Amino acid sequence: MNRTTLSLIAGATALAAVTGFAVLTAPDPTAADDGVATAAARLPVERSSLLCPTPSSSDLAETTYTSFTPVTKGAESGGSAELRPATAGRPAEKDPEDGGKDGEEQSGEDGEEETGEEGGGEETAASAKTGKPVLEHKKEPGKPVTAETSGGEEPALLGTAEGRFAPGWTVQQTTEVAAGAGRGLQGVTCTAPDTEFWFPGASTAAGRTDYVHLTNPDGSAAVVDIEVYGKDGALKTEVGEGITVKPHSSEPVLLSTLTDEEQTDVTVHVVVRSGRVGAAVQALDDSLGGDWLAASADPAGSLVLPGIPEDATAVRLVVLTPGNVDADLKVQLASPSGLITPAGNETVHVKGGMTTAVDLGDVTRGEAGSLVLTPTDRSVPVVAAVRVLRGKGDDQESAFVPAAREVGLRATSADNTAKGSVLAVTAPEGAAKVKVTVSAGSEGGTPATETYTIKAGTTQNIEIPVPDDVEGTYALTVEPESDDTPVYASRTLTAPDDGVPAFTVQTLPDDRGMVAVPHTEEDLSVLQR
Repeated sequence: MNRTTLSLIAGATALAAVTGFAVLTAPDPTAADDGVATAAARLPVERSSLLCPTPSSSDLAETTYTSFTPVTKGAESGGSAELRPATAGRPAEKDPEDGGKDGEEQSGEDGEEETGEEGGGEETAASAKTGKPVLEHKKEPGKPVTAETSGGEEPALLGTAEGRFAPGWTVQQTTEVAAGAGRGLQGVTCTAPDTEFWFPGASTAAGRTDYVHLTNPDGSAAVVDIEVYGKDGALKTEVGEGITVKPHSSEPVLLSTLTDEEQTDVTVHVVVRSGRVGAAVQALDDSLGGDWLAASADPAGSLVLPGIPEDATAVRLVVLTPGNVDADLKVQLASPSGLITPAGNETVHVKGGMTTAVDLGDVTRGEAGSLVLTPTDRSVPVVAAVRVLRGKGDDQESAFVPAAREVGLRATSADNTAKGSVLAVTAPEGAAKVKVTVSAGSEGGTPATETYTIKAGTTQNIEIPVPDDVEGTYALTVEPESDDTPVYASRTLTAPDDGVPAFTVQTLPDDRGMVAVPHTEEDLSVLQR
């Protein structure tokens, strides 16, 4: 095998490690050799990892975890998916990674935990504290499995899916908090471990309590730096460098302990020196509820923030350009009828290394909308998010929409309800067709699929085709039918409570179900010398 072939295999292996593991298959020996390099094969991943942050410190918190894997053609057989508590604060013998007796006692006769007739997932809060799985998913892909916990002492969770459960595995963590700071609905899609995250839209202001949650899935400690950028540049932080996150554990870092400066809008930059972590910001407001702030898409010259709720009463855009170069951005709203420019906010100037915030008011004006940011002149990478308010007066609730990655091959959303879910899809650069599939319900029902056309430059709130027999929560998959038109999407989940329009928004990037593996050919010429 020559060096070129070895390099291809090494590159494919490194790529597969980002999202999971894929089988490297030999090329078809009967394929014609026309001298043109063939496109990389896309294969289902064989293993996926997800991390769910500590849900809440409130004793009034009620949290639901929903696990879902789409049916993926060509996926491996067998396997399972599970979520286990991070081990911080528990004795070493309770470590779920040590294969000890404690990790074996929770199984039934067939090795599965049962939850009613369907099996697969609910565990009590007490069992979560012993190191047993909070959720196990072993029955079959294509159907959600749920688990519930309550109280303010629930741990972060480490998740692994293998075999047929790995491609596109998605876990949604949804928490309802009845009262206190951050009251309302808090939702986050559990994330894959990584080494860098940007969070525009955090705050160190009075009345806000923001935590940066760091979760380490690996068997060695991770070392993390947290940088904070305000309106005048980097803020002086006291303990933001060299934060150690122990193996298989989670560390919540209160943002206000890193700096004495109170600022309404800051951007948090998480950089991992060694190891890898999952990261998310929990933003709790004394009067405006709270939610999770997920990481923005990687810095880029153009960004899309999809699915701002149509009844938003206030939208605040927060932007940062890393480095010292200023950025000038055109601000547009992709509405149901096309791209429009908000009056008075046609452009925004972002100084290099400084966080800029702009109030856009009720920019959607009762219609579906997505923000589209593009350079007015030269392209300078930026990160962005919006804070969205719904309701009025004392009954306001807040959530965040970060800049999103493209849907890609397929995006997946778990934990949807028949009357509380809205799917927003936008195609800012050209018309696109998307296939939307509703899964079977967690308590029964049949899946259904519809195809929709999204006009160029528009956002469409899709009426989700939920069959009448779907019971419990269901999952959604979104699959663009054209590779050359970028599509972005988000899901808004609502749960009104005593006049408060509680809601949470999750963007829907590619679900990492497939990995590109270059075709390789074996060069036997060296053996003939």
